Amino acid sequence: MSAPSSPDTLKATAPQQIWERRRVRVAVVGVGHLGQHHARIYSEMADVDLVAVCDANREQAQKVARNCRTQALFDHRQLLGQVDAVSIAVPTALHFGLAKDFLESGTHTLVEKPITTTIQEASELIDISRRCNRILQVGHIERFNAAVVKLREIIEDPVYIVTERLGPYNARVRDVGVVLDLMIHDIDIVLQLVNSRLRRIDALGIGIFSEFEDLANARLEFENGCVVNLNASRVSVKATRKIRIFQPSAYITLNYEKQKLDVYYRSELQKLSNRGLLPAIPRPRKFRLRRAEQLSAELSHFLDCVRHGRTPDVTGEHGLNALEIAVEISKQIREKVSAYRATH
Repeated sequence: MSAPSSPDTLKATAPQQIWERRRVRVAVVGVGHLGQHHARIYSEMADVDLVAVCDANREQAQKVARNCRTQALFDHRQLLGQVDAVSIAVPTALHFGLAKDFLESGTHTLVEKPITTTIQEASELIDISRRCNRILQVGHIERFNAAVVKLREIIEDPVYIVTERLGPYNARVRDVGVVLDLMIHDIDIVLQLVNSRLRRIDALGIGIFSEFEDLANARLEFENGCVVNLNASRVSVKATRKIRIFQPSAYITLNYEKQKLDVYYRSELQKLSNRGLLPAIPRPRKFRLRRAEQLSAELSHFLDCVRHGRTPDVTGEHGLNALEIAVEISKQIREKVSAYRATH
C-alpha cells in the first residue's frame, strides 16, 4: 500500500444519521477479480452508501470507482473510522493486517476466504472481533448457494461424502495452493453437514504449475464413522463443482455451479425392488430452487447482521475450523512430497 493521504477526502456521515436512515456506510478494499463485484453489488443496494473502493493498483481502483459512482482510494488507512462495514478482498497474505486494522477501528468486517494464512492469525482476529464487539464474517460463499441451503434442510446422517472441485490453472492465485484456494470451500461445507469430531486426515498432492500443490486429495474420517473424500485440482480442462452424499435414507447429488440438487430416496428404490425391477435406478426428486447470485446473498446477509447486531452464518470460528483442516492437509502434502524427493 502507498503512503496514506489525508482522510479528509472522505465524505463521512455521522453514524447516528446513517442508522436513522437505515443506511450503512461501506467500503471495499481490494477490487480485483472478486472485489470489484463486491463493489458493484454494494453500489446497487438502495440502503447502502458505498463510500469508496481501495486498491494499491490505482488504475483498477479508479476504473471500479467510476463504474460504481464512488471515489477511489489507494491506502486502506484513509478508511479507518470512516465506514460502518468493509469487505476485504485482497490476497490471503494481507487478510490479517487489514482485518485487524478495521476491526480495531470499530468496523464490521467481511474478509474473503480463507480467513488468514495461519491458525495463529485467525485466532487473533477472532479475539480482536470479540474484544471490539464487531462482526467478523468469512467469505465462504458456497454457504449461500441455493442448493446448499436446501441440502442442509434435508441432510440426516451422511456416511460417505465425495467432493470434486476442479478447474484450469489461474495464474491470478499465486499465494496459496489448491487446498486453500479451492478445497477449503468443500471443507467448510462438510463440517456443516457432518455432526461429529474429526478423527483422522490422510492427504496427498503435487505441484504442477506452481510452488504449491495444484492437485490434492484428502480423506477425512470422523468419530461417528462418516468418511469424506475431497478432491481439488487446478490442472483440469474444465470446471467441476460437485458433491455426492450417501446416507441410509438417500443418495444426494449437488451441482454447485448449476445450483441443482437431486435426491434418490431409498424408499423409491425399495418400491422398484418389490416390483422386481432391480437394478433399475429410481428417478430422482428434483428440487425447484430459485437460483440467486451467491455473492449478493452473502453481502445482504452481512449487512443485515451489521444493522441488527446478529451473528453471521459464517463466523470467524467457522473460518478457523476450515483453515485448521486445510493447513493440516497442506502440511501432509508438503511432507510427503519432500520425503519422495529425498529418496528419488
